[in-house]
Amino acid sequence: MKQINNTLLRSIFAILLGLMLILWTELAILYLVMTIGVLFIFPGIISLLSYFTQRKQQSESKAIFPIESAGSILFGAWLLIMPEFFVNILMYIFGGLLLIAGLHQLITLILARKWNIIPWPFMPTITLAIGIIIIVYPFAVITNTFILFGATSIFYGLCEAISWLRFRKR
Repeated sequence: MKQINNTLLRSIFAILLGLMLILWTELAILYLVMTIGVLFIFPGIISLLSYFTQRKQQSESKAIFPIESAGSILFGAWLLIMPEFFVNILMYIFGGLLLIAGLHQLITLILARKWNIIPWPFMPTITLAIGIIIIVYPFAVITNTFILFGATSIFYGLCEAISWLRFRKR
């Protein structure tokens, strides 16, 4: 039986992922948040199950109820139920962090003018501008990021496929 080549399989998956990210960007963002929610739920369930099975086996030790596990399950469920809410909040947080970082860099450079000649602060201004753009247009920025990632994924997949075609005999 002929074996499937990992390189070819990897390139096909990369191309499919890129196409999905470009064609269905908004859904991809929501499904990413929902996947993170599932990743919060599973460890919480496993921890709760181990707590209840351990308690039956070792009745002498008084284990404290794993509150983190319950919190993890609740947070994961919240991510699954309301993914749009978290996408918007996350983008505002990222925008705010970039805004604060840009302001901090600008203030630091302004204060550093006492000791040295400082040219126009190009990078802090860009950081500040991107933070403002993200706060004003949070969903457009994340959509463009996913489209860029999708295009890069397609490019990667095509390069892998071409490499596989060129070197498959070796």
